[in-house]
Amino acid sequence: MAKQGIVIKYLKKYLFLFIGSIMAAIGLEEFLVPNNIIDGGVVGISIMASYMTKIPLSVFIVVLNLPFLYLGYKQIGKTFAFSTIFAVCSLSFWVGVFHPVPEVTHDLFLAAIFGGITVGIGVGLIIRYGGSLDGTEIVAIILDKRTGFSVGEMVMFMNIFILGSAGLIFSWDKAMYSLVAYFVAFKIIDITIQGLDESKGVWIVTDNPQEIADALLARLGRGVTVLYGEGGYTGETKKVLYSVITRLEIAKLKVIVQELDSNAFVSIAEVHDVLGGQTKKRAIH
Repeated sequence: MAKQGIVIKYLKKYLFLFIGSIMAAIGLEEFLVPNNIIDGGVVGISIMASYMTKIPLSVFIVVLNLPFLYLGYKQIGKTFAFSTIFAVCSLSFWVGVFHPVPEVTHDLFLAAIFGGITVGIGVGLIIRYGGSLDGTEIVAIILDKRTGFSVGEMVMFMNIFILGSAGLIFSWDKAMYSLVAYFVAFKIIDITIQGLDESKGVWIVTDNPQEIADALLARLGRGVTVLYGEGGYTGETKKVLYSVITRLEIAKLKVIVQELDSNAFVSIAEVHDVLGGQTKKRAIH
């Protein structure tokens, strides 16, 4: 049974990597590339190189990613490298398949928006299931350990340079549309990875911990973990409630806390991923 579960897990992973590569290929070949709008990273460089040399885009996607895939294998790990190799090769294949298909629109604004959405969904699925399509992300992950810049900051810097280059090769209006497509894709990637039902971590410092914990379970269907803290100024022992809720439940939680303890301290933060534990919503009776 354990082996069967592992097999199903890997089949699901590579199925979604495959679907993600198809979505990214549709976004590129049906919206962005025919309108000379580029994506960021290695794919963006590949689009410009293909335009200048007339060599198929699918070839550049693989060739330009090879050095980064080697770095990823050496520095990050085999699992990530193999997932990325699969995703990149799959993207290259589907880009070749969709290349002869006529583009969906010639309107640059629509192409930037819908191309960004489609590519964002594809890339988001690939990242969510442990892969990558962009060699610049691998470089950023490696440099993050050696510099004071975050992965996001380095990827943004490299992509601004790449997207700016589109102005020299195509035109400045195409470069600006490329920037629009990039930011749309960036947001859609976040939504795809995290989901529309964004999770929030909530800490509640209160004098009525049991009443609030019971109310959260009864009225929101959310379990609560009790932590023990101490006031920095008073030295008093305090119970701190911790729970994970959705964005849509924040307002209701605030009402519950205010009703039971108007002096309670509430802190709410983003939660990017939740794994294990009793985090699923329980039935409310």
